[in-house]
Amino acid sequence: MEKTRFGIYGYGKVAELHAKALAASNAATLVSVCGRDQEKASRFAGRWGIPARNSPAEMAGQDSADAIIVTTPHPLHAAHAIESLQAGLHVLVEKPMALAVKDADAMIDEAASRHLTLGVISQRRWYPSTRRLGWRDETYYRSDPWRGSWTGEGGGVIVNQAPHQLDLLAWFLGPVKSVYGSWANVNHPYIEVDDSAVATVHFASGALGSILISNSQKPGIYAKVHIHGSSGASAGVQTDGGAMFIAGMSGVLEPPFNDLWTIPGQESLLDQWKREDAEYFSKIDPTWHFFGLQIEEFTMALIEGRRHAVTGEDGRETVKLMEGIYRSQAKRGLVEY
Repeated sequence: MEKTRFGIYGYGKVAELHAKALAASNAATLVSVCGRDQEKASRFAGRWGIPARNSPAEMAGQDSADAIIVTTPHPLHAAHAIESLQAGLHVLVEKPMALAVKDADAMIDEAASRHLTLGVISQRRWYPSTRRLGWRDETYYRSDPWRGSWTGEGGGVIVNQAPHQLDLLAWFLGPVKSVYGSWANVNHPYIEVDDSAVATVHFASGALGSILISNSQKPGIYAKVHIHGSSGASAGVQTDGGAMFIAGMSGVLEPPFNDLWTIPGQESLLDQWKREDAEYFSKIDPTWHFFGLQIEEFTMALIEGRRHAVTGEDGRETVKLMEGIYRSQAKRGLVEY
Protein backbone atom coordinates (compact mmCIF):
# COMPACT_ATOMS: atom_id res chain seq x y z
CA MET A 1 0.00 0.00 0.00
CA GLU A 2 1.34 3.42 -0.94
CA LYS A 3 1.77 5.63 2.10
CA THR A 4 -0.28 8.80 2.55
CA ARG A 5 2.01 11.82 2.23
CA PHE A 6 1.93 14.27 5.14
CA GLY A 7 3.40 17.71 5.65
CA ILE A 8 3.77 19.45 9.00
CA TYR A 9 2.90 23.13 9.53
CA GLY A 10 5.21 24.26 12.31
CA TYR A 11 8.60 23.18 13.63
CA GLY A 12 8.39 23.26 17.42
CA LYS A 13 8.38 20.60 20.14
CA VAL A 14 4.99 19.17 19.20
CA ALA A 15 5.99 19.04 15.51
CA GLU A 16 8.96 16.87 16.52
CA LEU A 17 6.63 14.40 18.22
CA HIS A 18 4.42 14.20 15.15
CA ALA A 19 7.49 13.66 12.99
CA LYS A 20 8.50 10.73 15.21
CA ALA A 21 5.00 9.29 14.93
CA LEU A 22 5.03 9.62 11.14
CA ALA A 23 8.46 7.98 10.95
CA ALA A 24 7.05 4.94 12.74
CA SER A 25 3.81 4.80 10.73
CA ASN A 26 2.90 1.94 8.43
CA ALA A 27 0.40 4.04 6.50
CA ALA A 28 1.80 7.59 6.44
CA THR A 29 5.08 9.34 5.68
CA LEU A 30 6.47 12.84 6.28
CA VAL A 31 7.40 14.66 3.06
CA SER A 32 7.95 18.33 4.01
CA VAL A 33 7.58 21.11 6.58
CA CYS A 34 6.53 24.76 6.36
CA GLY A 35 6.41 27.69 8.76
CA ARG A 36 6.87 31.42 9.16
CA ASP A 37 10.56 31.27 10.15
CA GLN A 38 12.45 29.68 7.27
CA GLU A 39 15.63 29.26 9.31
CA LYS A 40 13.82 27.21 11.95
CA ALA A 41 11.88 25.31 9.29
CA SER A 42 15.14 24.47 7.52
CA ARG A 43 16.72 23.17 10.73
CA PHE A 44 13.68 20.97 11.34
CA ALA A 45 13.80 19.78 7.73
CA GLY A 46 17.48 18.91 8.04
CA ARG A 47 16.85 16.74 11.09
CA TRP A 48 14.22 14.75 9.20
CA GLY A 49 15.74 14.70 5.73
CA ILE A 50 12.88 16.57 4.08
CA PRO A 51 12.52 19.91 2.26
CA ALA A 52 11.30 23.11 3.91
CA ARG A 53 8.58 24.94 2.01
CA ASN A 54 7.03 28.39 2.29
CA SER A 55 3.39 27.33 2.35
CA PRO A 56 0.94 24.41 2.27
CA ALA A 57 0.36 25.20 -1.41
CA GLU A 58 4.05 24.53 -2.10
CA MET A 59 3.85 21.29 -0.15
CA ALA A 60 0.89 20.17 -2.24
CA GLY A 61 2.45 21.26 -5.52
CA GLN A 62 6.11 20.33 -5.05
CA ASP A 63 5.88 17.36 -2.67
CA SER A 64 2.50 15.88 -3.68
CA ALA A 65 1.37 16.10 -0.07
CA ASP A 66 -2.04 14.60 0.65
CA ALA A 67 -2.52 15.93 4.16
CA ILE A 68 -0.97 18.25 6.73
CA ILE A 69 -0.68 18.34 10.52
CA VAL A 70 -1.00 21.88 11.90
CA THR A 71 1.20 22.28 15.00
CA THR A 72 1.62 26.05 15.12
CA PRO A 73 0.64 28.13 18.21
CA HIS A 74 -3.07 27.68 18.85
CA PRO A 75 -4.13 31.28 18.08
CA LEU A 76 -2.99 30.50 14.50
CA HIS A 77 -4.68 27.11 14.14
CA ALA A 78 -7.80 28.36 12.36
CA ALA A 79 -5.95 30.50 9.82
CA HIS A 80 -3.35 27.84 9.07
CA ALA A 81 -5.92 25.06 8.81
CA ILE A 82 -8.04 27.08 6.38
CA GLU A 83 -4.94 27.98 4.35
CA SER A 84 -4.08 24.28 4.14
CA LEU A 85 -7.60 23.28 3.15
CA GLN A 86 -7.56 25.92 0.43
CA ALA A 87 -4.37 24.28 -0.86
CA GLY A 88 -6.34 21.05 -1.26
CA LEU A 89 -4.89 19.22 1.74
CA HIS A 90 -6.70 17.14 4.33
CA VAL A 91 -6.00 18.67 7.75
CA LEU A 92 -5.25 17.22 11.17
CA VAL A 93 -4.98 20.22 13.49
CA GLU A 94 -3.56 20.31 17.01
CA LYS A 95 -5.83 21.10 19.93
CA PRO A 96 -7.56 23.38 20.52
CA MET A 97 -8.67 23.70 16.91
CA ALA A 98 -9.66 27.34 17.49
CA LEU A 99 -10.33 29.85 20.25
CA ALA A 100 -13.85 30.79 19.11
CA VAL A 101 -16.79 28.76 17.82
CA LYS A 102 -17.11 31.02 14.78
CA ASP A 103 -13.55 30.12 13.76
CA ALA A 104 -14.21 26.41 14.29
CA ASP A 105 -17.30 26.77 12.10
CA ALA A 106 -15.25 28.46 9.37
CA MET A 107 -12.79 25.56 9.41
CA ILE A 108 -15.57 22.96 9.26
CA ASP A 109 -17.33 24.82 6.43
CA GLU A 110 -14.09 25.16 4.43
CA ALA A 111 -13.39 21.44 4.69
CA ALA A 112 -16.95 20.52 3.73
CA SER A 113 -17.02 22.86 0.74
CA ARG A 114 -13.86 21.23 -0.63
CA HIS A 115 -14.82 17.65 0.29
CA LEU A 116 -11.73 17.37 2.48
CA THR A 117 -11.29 15.77 5.90
CA LEU A 118 -10.72 17.93 8.98
CA GLY A 119 -9.57 16.16 12.13
CA VAL A 120 -8.49 17.44 15.55
CA ILE A 121 -5.64 15.97 17.58
CA SER A 122 -6.88 14.41 20.80
CA GLN A 123 -4.42 11.60 21.40
CA ARG A 124 -5.57 10.95 24.96
CA ARG A 125 -8.67 9.32 23.46
CA TRP A 126 -6.32 6.45 22.55
CA TYR A 127 -5.22 5.77 26.13
CA PRO A 128 -6.50 2.31 27.10
CA SER A 129 -8.00 3.80 30.27
CA THR A 130 -10.01 6.44 28.38
CA ARG A 131 -11.17 4.01 25.71
CA ARG A 132 -12.82 1.90 28.40
CA LEU A 133 -15.14 4.85 28.97
CA GLY A 134 -15.37 6.29 25.48
CA TRP A 135 -17.00 3.38 23.68
CA ARG A 136 -19.71 2.79 26.27
CA ASP A 137 -23.27 3.86 25.60
CA GLU A 138 -25.89 5.43 27.86
CA THR A 139 -27.32 2.10 29.03
CA TYR A 140 -23.94 1.11 30.42
CA TYR A 141 -23.83 4.07 32.75
CA ARG A 142 -27.38 3.60 33.85
CA SER A 143 -25.97 0.58 35.37
CA ASP A 144 4.06 23.95 26.50
CA PRO A 145 4.79 26.55 29.11
CA TRP A 146 2.48 29.29 27.95
CA ARG A 147 3.25 32.91 27.41
CA GLY A 148 0.41 34.30 29.48
CA SER A 149 -1.17 37.02 27.34
CA TRP A 150 -4.58 37.45 25.73
CA THR A 151 -3.06 38.57 22.42
CA GLY A 152 -0.41 35.86 22.32
CA GLU A 153 -2.33 32.90 23.70
CA GLY A 154 -6.01 33.86 23.75
CA GLY A 155 -6.33 32.57 27.30
CA GLY A 156 -4.55 30.72 30.07
CA VAL A 157 -5.10 27.40 31.80
CA ILE A 158 -8.44 26.87 30.02
CA VAL A 159 -6.95 26.85 26.52
CA ASN A 160 -3.46 25.59 27.37
CA GLN A 161 -3.73 22.82 29.94
CA ALA A 162 -7.39 21.75 29.85
CA PRO A 163 -8.42 21.00 26.22
CA HIS A 164 -7.70 17.26 26.44
CA GLN A 165 -9.89 16.76 29.49
CA LEU A 166 -12.62 19.03 28.07
CA ASP A 167 -12.53 16.95 24.88
CA LEU A 168 -12.94 13.74 26.87
CA LEU A 169 -15.87 15.21 28.80
CA ALA A 170 -17.66 16.09 25.56
CA TRP A 171 -16.74 12.70 24.04
CA PHE A 172 -18.27 10.87 26.99
CA LEU A 173 -21.37 13.08 27.44
CA GLY A 174 -22.14 14.52 24.01
CA PRO A 175 -22.82 18.00 22.58
CA VAL A 176 -22.65 21.01 24.89
CA LYS A 177 -25.96 22.82 25.46
CA SER A 178 -24.98 25.57 27.92
CA VAL A 179 -22.10 26.78 30.08
CA TYR A 180 -22.06 28.88 33.25
CA GLY A 181 -18.51 29.62 34.28
CA SER A 182 -16.02 31.92 35.91
CA TRP A 183 -12.24 32.27 35.87
CA ALA A 184 -9.57 34.05 37.91
CA ASN A 185 -5.86 34.69 38.11
CA VAL A 186 -5.23 33.51 41.66
CA ASN A 187 -1.46 33.65 42.08
CA HIS A 188 0.28 34.37 38.78
CA PRO A 189 0.52 38.20 38.81
CA TYR A 190 3.16 38.20 36.07
CA ILE A 191 0.63 37.01 33.48
CA GLU A 192 -2.66 38.58 32.46
CA VAL A 193 -4.72 35.47 31.75
CA ASP A 194 -6.49 32.81 33.82
CA ASP A 195 -4.80 30.27 36.07
CA SER A 196 -8.06 28.85 37.50
CA ALA A 197 -11.63 28.32 36.31
CA VAL A 198 -14.86 26.65 37.36
CA ALA A 199 -17.96 25.88 35.32
CA THR A 200 -21.29 24.09 35.27
CA VAL A 201 -22.26 22.52 31.95
CA HIS A 202 -25.53 21.15 30.61
CA PHE A 203 -25.24 18.66 27.75
CA ALA A 204 -27.83 17.95 25.08
CA SER A 205 -27.95 14.36 26.37
CA GLY A 206 -29.39 15.66 29.63
CA ALA A 207 -26.14 15.15 31.52
CA LEU A 208 -24.91 17.78 33.97
CA GLY A 209 -21.19 18.45 34.33
CA SER A 210 -18.96 20.38 36.72
CA ILE A 211 -15.48 21.57 35.77
CA LEU A 212 -12.56 22.67 37.96
CA ILE A 213 -9.38 23.75 36.17
CA SER A 214 -6.35 25.19 37.94
CA ASN A 215 -2.58 25.39 37.89
CA SER A 216 -2.42 27.60 40.98
CA GLN A 217 -2.19 24.76 43.52
CA LYS A 218 0.86 23.00 44.91
CA PRO A 219 0.97 20.08 44.54
CA GLY A 220 -0.78 20.30 41.22
CA ILE A 221 -4.25 18.95 40.63
CA TYR A 222 -4.23 15.58 38.92
CA ALA A 223 -6.15 15.66 35.66
CA LYS A 224 -9.21 13.47 36.06
CA VAL A 225 -12.52 12.98 34.29
CA HIS A 226 -15.27 11.19 36.26
CA ILE A 227 -18.68 10.12 34.95
CA HIS A 228 -21.58 9.29 37.29
CA GLY A 229 -24.56 7.48 35.79
CA SER A 230 -28.24 7.97 36.54
CA SER A 231 -28.34 4.81 38.66
CA GLY A 232 -25.26 5.82 40.62
CA ALA A 233 -22.62 3.73 38.84
CA SER A 234 -19.42 5.68 38.27
CA ALA A 235 -16.35 5.44 36.05
CA GLY A 236 -13.29 7.63 35.84
CA VAL A 237 -9.86 8.12 34.36
CA GLN A 238 -6.78 9.98 35.56
CA THR A 239 -5.19 11.15 32.33
CA ASP A 240 -2.22 13.10 33.73
CA GLY A 241 -0.21 13.03 36.94
CA GLY A 242 0.28 15.93 39.29
CA ALA A 243 2.95 17.50 37.07
CA MET A 244 1.46 18.52 33.73
CA PHE A 245 3.15 16.76 30.82
CA ILE A 246 4.66 19.38 28.52
CA ALA A 247 5.55 18.01 25.11
CA GLY A 248 9.28 17.66 24.67
CA MET A 249 10.10 19.28 28.01
CA SER A 250 8.90 17.24 30.98
CA GLY A 251 8.37 13.55 31.50
CA VAL A 252 5.20 11.65 32.29
CA LEU A 253 5.28 10.76 35.98
CA GLU A 254 2.90 7.83 35.77
CA PRO A 255 0.71 6.14 33.19
CA PRO A 256 -2.93 7.15 32.84
CA PHE A 257 -5.27 4.77 34.64
CA ASN A 258 -8.88 4.24 35.66
CA ASP A 259 -9.11 5.60 39.21
CA LEU A 260 -12.87 5.05 39.67
CA TRP A 261 -15.09 2.19 38.52
CA THR A 262 -18.28 1.10 40.29
CA ILE A 263 -20.15 -0.39 37.34
CA PRO A 264 -21.90 -3.48 38.75
CA GLY A 265 -19.93 -6.65 38.19
CA GLN A 266 -16.74 -4.84 37.18
CA GLU A 267 -15.60 -3.20 40.41
CA SER A 268 -12.82 -5.75 40.88
CA LEU A 269 -11.19 -4.97 37.52
CA LEU A 270 -9.50 -1.71 38.58
CA ASP A 271 -6.32 -3.29 39.96
CA GLN A 272 -5.99 -5.59 36.94
CA TRP A 273 -6.44 -2.70 34.49
CA LYS A 274 -3.93 -0.55 36.36
CA ARG A 275 -1.31 -3.31 36.10
CA GLU A 276 -2.06 -3.88 32.42
CA ASP A 277 -1.89 -0.17 31.62
CA ALA A 278 1.38 0.31 33.52
CA GLU A 279 2.93 -2.61 31.61
CA TYR A 280 1.67 -1.23 28.29
CA PHE A 281 2.98 2.24 29.09
CA SER A 282 6.42 0.88 29.99
CA LYS A 283 6.83 -0.66 26.52
CA ILE A 284 6.15 2.48 24.46
CA ASP A 285 7.42 6.04 24.14
CA PRO A 286 4.33 7.87 25.44
CA THR A 287 5.55 11.24 24.16
CA TRP A 288 4.59 10.31 20.59
CA HIS A 289 3.00 6.84 20.60
CA PHE A 290 -0.58 8.04 21.00
CA PHE A 291 -0.10 10.70 18.33
CA GLY A 292 0.89 7.79 16.12
CA LEU A 293 -2.28 5.88 16.88
CA GLN A 294 -4.43 8.87 15.95
CA ILE A 295 -2.43 9.61 12.79
CA GLU A 296 -2.83 5.97 11.76
CA GLU A 297 -6.59 6.12 12.32
CA PHE A 298 -6.86 9.42 10.43
CA THR A 299 -4.87 7.98 7.52
CA MET A 300 -6.98 4.84 7.31
CA ALA A 301 -10.13 6.96 7.41
CA LEU A 302 -8.82 8.86 4.36
CA ILE A 303 -7.97 5.65 2.53
CA GLU A 304 -11.28 3.98 3.34
CA GLY A 305 -13.39 7.11 2.81
CA ARG A 306 -14.95 7.02 6.26
CA ARG A 307 -15.40 9.37 9.20
CA HIS A 308 -12.31 10.11 11.29
CA ALA A 309 -12.57 9.37 15.01
CA VAL A 310 -12.11 13.04 16.05
CA THR A 311 -13.77 15.35 13.54
CA GLY A 312 -13.91 19.11 13.32
CA GLU A 313 -17.39 18.90 14.79
CA ASP A 314 -15.95 17.01 17.77
CA GLY A 315 -13.24 19.63 18.23
CA ARG A 316 -15.92 22.32 18.10
CA GLU A 317 -17.47 20.96 21.30
CA THR A 318 -14.21 21.59 23.17
CA VAL A 319 -14.12 25.13 21.79
CA LYS A 320 -17.69 25.64 23.04
CA LEU A 321 -16.61 24.70 26.55
CA MET A 322 -13.56 26.98 26.52
CA GLU A 323 -15.31 29.92 24.90
CA GLY A 324 -18.36 29.40 27.10
CA ILE A 325 -16.39 29.92 30.31
CA TYR A 326 -14.84 33.17 29.08
CA ARG A 327 -18.13 34.47 27.64
CA SER A 328 -20.05 33.52 30.77
CA GLN A 329 -17.75 35.55 32.99
CA ALA A 330 -17.85 38.49 30.57
CA LYS A 331 -21.66 38.59 30.48
CA ARG A 332 -22.07 37.36 34.08
CA GLY A 333 -24.58 34.79 32.96
CA LEU A 334 -25.41 31.57 31.16
CA VAL A 335 -24.04 30.96 27.66
CA GLU A 336 -26.31 28.80 25.50
CA TYR A 337 -25.45 27.02 22.25
